[in-house]
Parts: sequence; C-alpha cells; structure tokens
Amino acid sequence: MDWQTQIQNEFDRAEQASARGNEGQARVCARRAAGIAAREYFARRGQTVRTPSAYDLLNLLAEDPLLSADLRQAAAYLTLRVSEEFKLPVDVDLVAEAKRLVDALNAEESV
Repeated sequence: MDWQTQIQNEFDRAEQASARGNEGQARVCARRAAGIAAREYFARRGQTVRTPSAYDLLNLLAEDPLLSADLRQAAAYLTLRVSEEFKLPVDVDLVAEAKRLVDALNAEESV
C-alpha cells in the first residue's frame, strides 16, 4: 500500500472513531496520518529519518525552519499530551490540523 493510501486510511479511521465518540482514537489516527506525510516530506528533501515514531517526526517538523510558523504550530499541536481527564490543554481540532499539515506537506516540492 502506498503512503497516500495509508494517510487516507488513517483519516478514514479518525472519522469513524470520531463518529463513535472516541476522540482519543481519532487523535491517534490523525497523528499517524501526519507522521506518514512527515516521513515522505523528509524523504523528498533527502533527509534520512530513522525513527518509526510519528510523534518524533512531528517534533522534527515543529522545529523545521523551512516550514511556515503556522505549519510548525500544527505539528506542535499534534504532539500535545492530554490531561488526566483525556483533554487537550488547548481547544484545537487535531484531525483538522493534521489534514491541513498533510495537505501542505504534500504540496511542498523538493526543497
């Protein structure tokens, strides 16, 4: 399965989880989708990233000076930890942020 199909599958799973009221699972799927896009983004730039972790890839994006501040912020949102009540510390739709980030990374040409 190619990476674009993997991303779409994760977003489909996120929507299904959200429809069932499982926002935690929706966030996990959104992070995985963004992580797949991040890996492809770094590969197009010729950067070898050895971590399989979407979380680590998103942290790399959050620090990438070649990305706009709003895309770095979207990546940072996707690395936020939830509280003991499973709430995010900010009011943000992580699935929407992941979609915005994925679309922007996919639109990036080799840098």
